[in-house]
Formats: sequence, structure tokens, C-alpha cells
Amino acid sequence: MNNLDAVFVDVDDFCQTFLPVWENTSFLSVSNKETSLFASQLTK
Repeated sequence: MNNLDAVFVDVDDFCQTFLPVWENTSFLSVSNKETSLFASQLTK
């Protein structure tokens, strides 16, 4: 595995853990529409 693959895997693992927790927090006032757009931008 080259370095770019390793970085992608690390970022993907982080997003899989962080995004569900972030979407469930109430201290950030972000709409579901904005959150889903952010998540879709990360996957492109």
C-alpha cells in the first residue's frame, strides 16, 4: 500500500467514526442538508 492509500484509509476511518457522532451533537447548529452535503463532498 502506498502513502496515498494509507492516508485515504486513515481519513475514511476517521470519517466513519466522527460523522455519525458529529451529526448527533446538539451544540452545533448545522442542518441535515448541510451535513449531508459535507459528507458527500468527502466521498468525491
